[in-house]
Amino acid sequence: MNTLPPSSSSPRPGSQRSRADGSRREFLAAASLAAGAALAPGWARAASDPTTTESAGTAAFRGRNVIVIRFGGGVRRRESIDSTHTYAPFVARDLAAEGTLFQDVQIAQFEGLNTSHGEGTLNLLTGRYDRYQDVERGFLKARFEPKVPTVAEYLRKAYDVPPHQTLIVNGEDRPDEEFYTFSNHAGYGIDFRSNVLSLYRYKRWLFARQIRENKLTETRVRDLQKQLEKWEKSDPRLRGRDTQGAEMERFWERWREHYGESGLVNPRGDRLLTTLTLRALKELRPRLLMVNYNDCDYVHWGYLSHYTTGISIMDEGIREIWNAVQADPAYRDNTVMVVVPDCGRDSNPLAPVPCQHHFNSRSAHEIFALMVGAGVPRGVLVDKTVQQVDVASTVGHYLGVRVEHGEGRVLEEAVV
Repeated sequence: MNTLPPSSSSPRPGSQRSRADGSRREFLAAASLAAGAALAPGWARAASDPTTTESAGTAAFRGRNVIVIRFGGGVRRRESIDSTHTYAPFVARDLAAEGTLFQDVQIAQFEGLNTSHGEGTLNLLTGRYDRYQDVERGFLKARFEPKVPTVAEYLRKAYDVPPHQTLIVNGEDRPDEEFYTFSNHAGYGIDFRSNVLSLYRYKRWLFARQIRENKLTETRVRDLQKQLEKWEKSDPRLRGRDTQGAEMERFWERWREHYGESGLVNPRGDRLLTTLTLRALKELRPRLLMVNYNDCDYVHWGYLSHYTTGISIMDEGIREIWNAVQADPAYRDNTVMVVVPDCGRDSNPLAPVPCQHHFNSRSAHEIFALMVGAGVPRGVLVDKTVQQVDVASTVGHYLGVRVEHGEGRVLEEAVV
């Protein structure tokens, strides 16, 4: 692996920074200007390109496909990219040798900024750090609404890309993360949202279909209607508008034919997410796809083996997805995979539950990012400090859109 010459690290945001958003923006803007100046001419050309302005939403997509793997929920570098101690040998050794690895990615330390799964996912989708609360202030709820557009919204506003080709693959026990498909930003929002693949979505489709088929008892129909009404109320932004579309309907029809209705045949946990992703690549042909792995977060049950086993399951899933991309001529030479955690993990050996991520320790803010695929330099190890929000700008660059409301910069080390 080729190693870049050591470079001075960017200033690390301190935990005592001002509460004012202006201070944060000034810090990130300064870092972006200093590190991303070399890309300015390219963005100047993009701004005058009619395919990204006058033809917004109708232009044919000509960028690279991007698969973002959320390596979560939350990992330390030791068990992930440290080749000596890793539980993810494919990612740490084989895949890293094929791309550009940023080994020192930081989640900025601003007061009120949490290192948890929802916040980290939105950092990656929007390119902006923010404080979030549940939209209805629900207890232990994380239905966060981003204030600035997601990468998928930029993509769908600029190009003729349908919602079934901008996908988020979610875990079955994280329904709050179904909420992260669009922002409330003026000019973007629901008309440019992503679609979601999850067992939660499958059940919503299945229950409605079973009711229409009129083969159930009245008692069972009432039970399904109550559950559907409960799910409808869970997202106030989509009440009466939560249709999945014809392509997604056909996807779930094929899923039902193959796996049935019981949920006892299809894989579960992160293996389910891998299966959904592989089927989506074949059947829906997404341009932008985010896989929200999270099995390693079962460490909260108190056993370190849940954490390390979860990492191994993710590693195997990433290998399967990568191999599927390489075997598909339409994806192989025009796709970038981005592997990045939603958050880090605390390293307090005295905690009753090992590897927490809620104590705001330094290691909970320390993650990594690996870019690999079409147009990404191979075998490059970057040792300087970059920010988690830089990932969104870099994903936008691969797609051919500018993440104009984000705070990050394009990681030029991962761009040819």
